[in-house]
Parts: sequence; C-alpha cells; structure tokens
Amino acid sequence: MINLPGVPAPLGRVIEMLSSLPGIGPKTAMRLGLNLLSRPASDAAQLSEALTVLHEQVGFCNVCGCFAEQGRCQFCDDVRRETNIVCVVEQPVDVLMMERGHVYRGHYHVLHGRLSPIDGIGPEQLNLQALDGRIAAGAVDELILASSATVDGEATAHYLANRYQANCYQTNRDQASRDQASSMKISRIARGVPEGGELEYLDEHTLSRAVEQRISWQGSV
Repeated sequence: MINLPGVPAPLGRVIEMLSSLPGIGPKTAMRLGLNLLSRPASDAAQLSEALTVLHEQVGFCNVCGCFAEQGRCQFCDDVRRETNIVCVVEQPVDVLMMERGHVYRGHYHVLHGRLSPIDGIGPEQLNLQALDGRIAAGAVDELILASSATVDGEATAHYLANRYQANCYQTNRDQASRDQASSMKISRIARGVPEGGELEYLDEHTLSRAVEQRISWQGSV
C-alpha cells in the first residue's frame, strides 16, 4: 500500500488502486481520490455498483470476441451487416473506433492481443481457433487485416495472411475448407497521410507507405 504522510489508509488504498490504471500517475490518482472523497457518499456507492455490474454483466462475444452482455455482441446479431466480410482487429476497443467511421458494415474478429515474442505472446495466446472455425465454415469471402502499424502489428498481419493462404492452410482440413481458403480475399487496411494532414509533419515511414499504397484518381471528367 502507498504510504503517504497524513493520508488516511482508506484514501491511500483508493489512490493506490487508481494509480494502477493505465495513463493515471500518482498525482492524478491523488486528485481523483480527493474528488471522490469530496462527493456525497451516494456517488461513491454508485461507482462501486457500476464496477461490480461491469464484471458481472459484461463479457466477450462467443463468436467474434468483442464486448457483449449476453453471449453474442450487437454486431454479430445485426442482420443488416455483411456476414461474408470479417475485419480482424487486436482489441475490442478497436471495433468501437472502426464503428465511429460509419463506413464498414461487415463483421469483426478480435484477437485480444498481437504477436509479441518479447512479451511471450505467440499464436496460442491469440483468439485464432474461433477464426479458424469461421473460415473453415466457408462463410468468409474477405478477411480484412486491421492490426496496428507497429512492428508487432505488422508481424501479426503477415502471420495471419500466411496462415490463411491456401498453401499455408492446415493439411488436415477437408478439400472444401482448402478451396474456401484459396478463394478468400485477404486485404490490409491502408496506411498513409491522415485527413487534413500536412506532408511536412509526417515521418518518412508514413509518407513512404502513402506513396506505395496510392490509388487511381476517381475525380469526374
């Protein structure tokens, strides 16, 4: 427990718990703890109840791995979405970010991590068996790899592309599954100049990727 002179033990415990959260340092944790103490006790009780309910009622979708309250998430249950297109992301929060664009209307698959040999994270630690099953079922026409642009994210994308190409697909699968893997399109989300960005502020890697992934001009004649 954090030992802060003049701070009562219960408040110190709250500060210690808050400072363990990502992005919250000791000073911010102190401010948050003091703010909670200054509020009515009913506010703290409501926060405690919300945290309890969070673990009791929120889990992960048994199909794609995204946030879900009861077995399946809202995206897998949405009959208006394109079931034959699956976008692979690293974490459930990535799904929420994708949805902010209001463009993608397919389904998702969450890996719950990315390959990182340094951290001891290999394919066995990722949510891949469920993805194997979805592809083997023949329901996926396009697999969109939307892992991050980090070194580990790129390595994860390369691994997935190789894993699901026909010549790398497991030999113990039946012929229909191998045919599905062969016909399935595998794509990678584009990288490059952000909307409203200026070239002088871009790093060389981003600018190089933007040139490599250039597209034909679709303006009207």
